Amino acid sequence: QVQLVESGGGLVQAGGSLRLSCAASRSVFSIKAMGWYRQAPGKQRELVATMTSGSITNTADSVRGRFTISRDNAKNTVYLQMNSLKPEDTAVYYCNARLVSGVYEYDYWGQGTQVTVSS
Repeated sequence: QVQLVESGGGLVQAGGSLRLSCAASRSVFSIKAMGWYRQAPGKQRELVATMTSGSITNTADSVRGRFTISRDNAKNTVYLQMNSLKPEDTAVYYCNARLVSGVYEYDYWGQGTQVTVSS
């Protein structure tokens, strides 16, 4: 199992920046992948960016070039740097960790942090 604690959401004007943090309760190297998803009102949860334990990243087209995922191994923490924010980025952002046990994969989620971008 893993516990995830998120921080860094808030209210920002369009064009501004925010950085989200997600601290894991175990080594990031023991986690297959960590990342960020978001869910806007009335919409399905969608992938924003992920990073594998081998540092391979995957970023959604809608945020590529504006958002960057990174990791601090010593702190077992993953970050999402969000620049040039747009009103359509407004959503609850969730940290995700995917663990592997045998042939099974398990997803764990943080509590979510609200990001609101005003126009």
